[in-house]
Amino acid sequence: MKHELTDIIGVAEDAVRKTGRFLLENLGKVSRDEIELKGPFDFVTHIDHQAEKMLIDSIHSSFPEHKIYAEEQIRQQGSDYRWIIDPLDGTTNYVHGHPVFSISLALEWHREIILGMVYDPTREEIFVAENGGGATLNRRPIRVSQISQADRALLATGFPFRKKQLLDPYLRCFQDLFTRVSGIRRMGSAALDLCYVACGRIDGFWEIGLSPWDVAAGTLIIREAGGKVSSFTGADDAVWSGSIIASNGFLHDLMVAGVERFLLPAMKDDGQ
Repeated sequence: MKHELTDIIGVAEDAVRKTGRFLLENLGKVSRDEIELKGPFDFVTHIDHQAEKMLIDSIHSSFPEHKIYAEEQIRQQGSDYRWIIDPLDGTTNYVHGHPVFSISLALEWHREIILGMVYDPTREEIFVAENGGGATLNRRPIRVSQISQADRALLATGFPFRKKQLLDPYLRCFQDLFTRVSGIRRMGSAALDLCYVACGRIDGFWEIGLSPWDVAAGTLIIREAGGKVSSFTGADDAVWSGSIIASNGFLHDLMVAGVERFLLPAMKDDGQ
């Protein structure tokens, strides 16, 4: 497994770097009439489609039997390996020329995530984690922060753009946490938010309305960097639940308590 995973990592890294160059070459070139709506306030462009095809073609050129689970393409027949792919996490940023976006790849084997990789083309930063093998940024080991005092902590979040009816309780949760911590940021790429928790740039992150391809890689990267990840209920099902809380571990209970108090009742009323 170890030698095989080393080969797989090499293929994945080549794929994300190639796709990253393509995204940078087209940054600022997407016209408004090229933007599609998948749903309310949820954008997709021909760049997303082309980037996803590039990633899948690169993977299948070396591993044609591997399954694919991605935003625009699903292939469920094949081996016990399955890739969970987001070719452009931060599409809204991208279409506005705002240079905060990423490429996220995760690899499952027998339904367990064994590899996570997130690439930030604008900073040439690549985050990688192997299950049981630690996490790295540009091949250097990373760890979560050791900040345990809330008033020294920096958090990040993402607003419920697909579920704007939940904005009021979300803002109440935001206000509750904001009064306890030193600051809160909103970057627009959940995959990068998770990686920033993993390397200690921020101390915690929460968001609702996410898909597995948004968080699968980052979840493993955080855990391998010594952090903690859960759904809003505190359960170990963040990748598939649609909600996520990630932290350095010290702040996790504080964040779960805020979400449980303000957001979970509203989510239940909304049928989630």
